[in-house]
Amino acid sequence: MPMNIVKKDIDKLNAEITINLVPADYENKVNDAIKKVQRTASMPGFRVGKVPGGLIKKQYGTSILAEELNKILSDSLHHYITDNKLEILGNPLPKEEKKVDWQNQKDFTFTYELGLAPQFDFKVDTSHSFIYKVVKVDEELIEKYIKDVKRNYGKPVNPDIAGEKDVLFVDMVELDAAGIILPGGVFKSTSIGLDRLKNEATKTKLIGIKKEAKIILNASELYDTALDKSVSLGIEKEAAENFNSNLQLTVKNIARLEDAELNQELFDKMYGAGNINSEEEFREKIKGELALMFNQDSDRHLMKEIEQTLISKLNIELPDEFLKRWLMAVNEPARTGTGGKPLTKEQLEKEYPEYSSAMKWKLIENKIIKENNIVVSPEEATEEAKAFVRAEYSRYGQSPAEEELNKIAKDLLTKEKEAQKIFENIYSKKVIHLIKTNCKLENKEMSYNEFFGISN
Repeated sequence: MPMNIVKKDIDKLNAEITINLVPADYENKVNDAIKKVQRTASMPGFRVGKVPGGLIKKQYGTSILAEELNKILSDSLHHYITDNKLEILGNPLPKEEKKVDWQNQKDFTFTYELGLAPQFDFKVDTSHSFIYKVVKVDEELIEKYIKDVKRNYGKPVNPDIAGEKDVLFVDMVELDAAGIILPGGVFKSTSIGLDRLKNEATKTKLIGIKKEAKIILNASELYDTALDKSVSLGIEKEAAENFNSNLQLTVKNIARLEDAELNQELFDKMYGAGNINSEEEFREKIKGELALMFNQDSDRHLMKEIEQTLISKLNIELPDEFLKRWLMAVNEPARTGTGGKPLTKEQLEKEYPEYSSAMKWKLIENKIIKENNIVVSPEEATEEAKAFVRAEYSRYGQSPAEEELNKIAKDLLTKEKEAQKIFENIYSKKVIHLIKTNCKLENKEMSYNEFFGISN
């Protein structure tokens, strides 16, 4: 590492590091790189590996020099920042200097801008208080949940007369202006969910219809958009734009999901045979499950309030102008290789407040983690990965075997981005647990609608 490295503090949040390189710092590395190229180089008139070093240097010397200097600079910056325990935000940004004369220059000076992490004090103790919002699990909420359960565990039936939430299976044929079946026109077997129809007049016409009954409706009575017509009728979207023909519907079948009864059979299906033996026990079980489910929402609300409160209270300053320059630099398509559009200054100004808040919270969270010696063990990471996998499977009504679960969880933790998310999630849970345990919490019970901001 070069000896001539100087740090200059601009202010408490910004600094510069200047690195001076002389031939003794880089010549050996450049010569080694030239020899490496020489071993595989091929030029007319020379065998592979026999091209003179002078020719290699003449043709590739500038690019080799630039590459080796870049390596030295990167290593030097890393070691200097690490050795001096500098807490920085983002990455060092090269400061624009006068143009380098690669052919003749021997001594080089490079300056980098640093954004320094702000210093602040924070203790997790009773001097901080937060409101902990809790959903009140009342009879109305329990009844709503039971209604959903009865529907989810309901059994399919095929009534003879359509009700307001039934699904009709119909054959559709297109009619001409005279009301006769149009040869070569639309012929489609499809389904219509009555509870999904937006046209109330059409829904009224179909409620009470019987099997094998026929009814004539205009395509626009059934479908709101050209895309709906295109998908349901099997026609091109362009043709669907102007398709307003009458359709004759023949009801071939009616499907209905009949609510399950609140009895022992349902209790056993949900919780295993004999675990719940009465409606009273069933309601208590549901009440507990709802409370547990809403605890996660309460924690999310609390975390949001903690973030907003502490960011405001601690009034942390950031090296904003440096961070904006850094964000512009790291989002250049040429640098990222994305080929997309560069981040504009207008976009940056619009999005920066959100980025700044996220950065401040991350600094606060990291301080809590460091000062309270919060750690995440490999075993905890594995269990969190398993929980994630189980949740993904449950979305499709499935449950993985233990062997498969272990394998997928292990694979997840070998992927850098996925593993980072898993560890960050555990750290966040531990931080909120620490705050809930050591700070003042004022429980505020509220209705479901009030909690989720739903207007009546």
